Amino acid sequence: MEHKLAQKWQPHSWQSLIADQQPLYSDALAVDRVLAEIHRRPPLVTWGEVDKLRRQLAEAGRGERFVLQGGDCAESFDDCTAEPIANKLKILLQMSLVLVHGLKKRVIRVGRMAGQYAKPRSADHETRNGVMLPSYRGDLINRSGFTAAERTADPNLMLRGYEHAALTLNYVRALVDGGFADLHHPEYWDLDFVRNSPLEAEYRRIVQSIVDSLTFMETISGQPLSESGSIDFFTSHEGLHLLYEQAQTTFVAETGRWYNLSTHFPWIGMRTADVSGAHVEYFRGIANPIAVKVGSGMSAEHLLELCTLLNPNNELGRLTLIHRFGAKNINDKLPVLVEAVRKAGKHVLWICDPMHGNTETTASGIKTRRFENILEELEAAFALHEQLGSILAGVHFELTGDDVTECTGGARGLTDTDLERAYKSQVDPRLNYEQALEMGMRIVARKAKK
Repeated sequence: MEHKLAQKWQPHSWQSLIADQQPLYSDALAVDRVLAEIHRRPPLVTWGEVDKLRRQLAEAGRGERFVLQGGDCAESFDDCTAEPIANKLKILLQMSLVLVHGLKKRVIRVGRMAGQYAKPRSADHETRNGVMLPSYRGDLINRSGFTAAERTADPNLMLRGYEHAALTLNYVRALVDGGFADLHHPEYWDLDFVRNSPLEAEYRRIVQSIVDSLTFMETISGQPLSESGSIDFFTSHEGLHLLYEQAQTTFVAETGRWYNLSTHFPWIGMRTADVSGAHVEYFRGIANPIAVKVGSGMSAEHLLELCTLLNPNNELGRLTLIHRFGAKNINDKLPVLVEAVRKAGKHVLWICDPMHGNTETTASGIKTRRFENILEELEAAFALHEQLGSILAGVHFELTGDDVTECTGGARGLTDTDLERAYKSQVDPRLNYEQALEMGMRIVARKAKK
């Protein structure tokens, strides 16, 4: 650890270390050409936005805000169209509306979008009917079809990833700036199938309560509330493909720091959190607020070393730990890590990802997650952090604004047999709109019971 901290960091420093989960390209010149092209293009986000998020995350770490992070497990280039983007923004806005109303805190809205195009895989290859090909690693790297051409890593897809991220961000910004998030008009956020949801009446009661409160305050003050018509919206993705991330890393003279301007809030996944690995080396040098996924396989010693490497100045708002244990393991695994971090005096944000640890496969071979297990882990996380004197600063969901059937349970009581009706994910199962909104309401209901 000491020798690494003593090294002078550069965006390419990671290339001297072992880099897991990276594609193998056959044409190095083509890779260099694409990376140079991406580096010349405008940044997707600004360093001022990045610093603003970091300050807000520090407030969340003190219990003054709550983080809602959600979106697709893996974005598809094909879904870079108006309706899926708007639907995803809608469900995050609706969930945040419920959370603001119930928790009485400002919510930091972070979308897993505009860059979530690469996914780690448990195996480098996949075999079907005796044919073995490279695994599909996301649209940023190769294609999902099962042919040699489609599964070959194509560097040009990085450029397409940048372009699709730019298109997505452009539309999100236009929606937000155009009044899509205006609290005076929450009806803009309704999705078509909300009218059939068992949660419709409760959601509309919350909306009406907020509108009434807003009208009252503006009547008393005689002027519109300045922040009711707009919001801050930030993006995040797993910083898995290091060449793609490096190409969008820029030195900002005004602050004297390097920023990854492909996203506001990148994170390190569990498979790439080796303290001696390339991902940790890359992440330690960027000024963005960053996160690490933490699971059952991580020891307290490993976690503390990550905290020292990634947040050497021990600044609140710099490092977030997103824990994902599963409902069966959280009560045994989480307290050990929380206590170790507390005793070491490390300043971190804790966020619960109740999705990944609860993945299972049905008898018919379909990957799914059960609503009751997701909720059980989430409720356990809140209770454990309270008991340990720490703060659960937010939640991290894989969700979609579309009417999919990928996770079972929820208010409609989806079963295993319902999954085939509208299972669209190519990677991991996501909460659909109703399940995600119900999860937000359950968080609020838990606070109301206290």
